[in-house]
Amino acid sequence: MKFTIAIEPGTKNAAFGVVVPDLPGCFSAGDTVEEAFENVREAIEAHCEMLAEEDRRIPVPKPMSAWQTNREYKGWTWGIVDVPIERFFGPAEKINITVPGRLLKQIDEHAKKHGQTRSGFLTKAALDAMRRAQ
Repeated sequence: MKFTIAIEPGTKNAAFGVVVPDLPGCFSAGDTVEEAFENVREAIEAHCEMLAEEDRRIPVPKPMSAWQTNREYKGWTWGIVDVPIERFFGPAEKINITVPGRLLKQIDEHAKKHGQTRSGFLTKAALDAMRRAQ
């Protein structure tokens, strides 16, 4: 799943701070921007694992542009990280669905073009649709 992150500039005496606005309380830091990105991935995994253990949902994400207008993050740098958190929300289950052949071909082509599997694409599409409906 992709998460928007906000990176607070570092200084000679302070690390780069990173927050995940869509996951309140999820934050990290790093001495370099690269380290900050890597550390925030670990923070997101730990945060989502805790949410799953408490049987809580991941909050509905806002677009990055909505967060960029927040004065709290003025002067920060923005990024997106992709973190595989699905494993925390239950084991994968094989299902049988019926899809028109032409649509299935389009799904497979789209997924391949974007470096996804059919299952990954359909899962993400379903999650996105449910979040928009909330």
